[in-house]
Amino acid sequence: MKKKKLFQAVRFHIGACLIGFLMIYPLIWLLASSFKSNDTMFLDTYSLIPKEWAVAENYASGFAGVGGVKFATFFMNSLIVTVVGTAGCVMTSLLAAYALSRIKFKFSGLWFGCVMLTMMIPPQVMVVPQYIILKKLNLIDTRTALILPWFFGGAFFIFLMVQFFRGIPRELDEAAEIDGCGRIGILFRILVPVVRPAIITSSIFAFYWIWQDFFQPLIFMNSAKKYTIPLALNMYLDPNSYNNYGGLFAMSVISLLPVILFFIIFQRYLVDGIAMDGIKG
Repeated sequence: MKKKKLFQAVRFHIGACLIGFLMIYPLIWLLASSFKSNDTMFLDTYSLIPKEWAVAENYASGFAGVGGVKFATFFMNSLIVTVVGTAGCVMTSLLAAYALSRIKFKFSGLWFGCVMLTMMIPPQVMVVPQYIILKKLNLIDTRTALILPWFFGGAFFIFLMVQFFRGIPRELDEAAEIDGCGRIGILFRILVPVVRPAIITSSIFAFYWIWQDFFQPLIFMNSAKKYTIPLALNMYLDPNSYNNYGGLFAMSVISLLPVILFFIIFQRYLVDGIAMDGIKG
């Protein structure tokens, strides 16, 4: 029996390692390709060991940017849009979830159902009305055009937080009211510390979605100096001239670092948020 259990454990771990390697192989290939020269990059596509190293050249050409704009400019654009957009999205989602779950008002269930229905609407459908509104507000080709739509919350985040709020006893609200707390005080002093896993989980997803968003910047932005990283990476490839694959792969690696670091730092809260939401549901 011990040998059988040992064999099953070894087989499981070998299989898990193989599946894990297959999943992470594209990232390893991207990192290895950023070390290769443009001339030898596609001679042996599946090889992870460069035949000719060009680390300094690739990263130098990548940081030099495209069209007279340095990569640092694109990086700062993405960082500003992502940080401000994430903060606005999570905050408005928190306020909406609090109102829908803890405050009694007419047709609250109907409004919550309407919020859930928006999850079935493709985001591309919303771009046209958003563009018209932003055009009338003279916000096209500004960072505000990329940030403002996120300040109206997200249906998925509202649903996640509502589930957490519903699992908190209302006696806490009543006790806080007796002590003189208003609704805002109850939210930030009593409830926010309890639903912190849901807030951080929402922040992780919002950060990732805004950071990698390509479609909205493509529609709303015209000036190359205001491009975010997804649009900037596309500029490294020009079918009519020289394709800087080395710089493209090098800057792709750099663009992944904030997302990976953000996930590593808050990974524990992500697991806790999803697990606790599943238990309460």
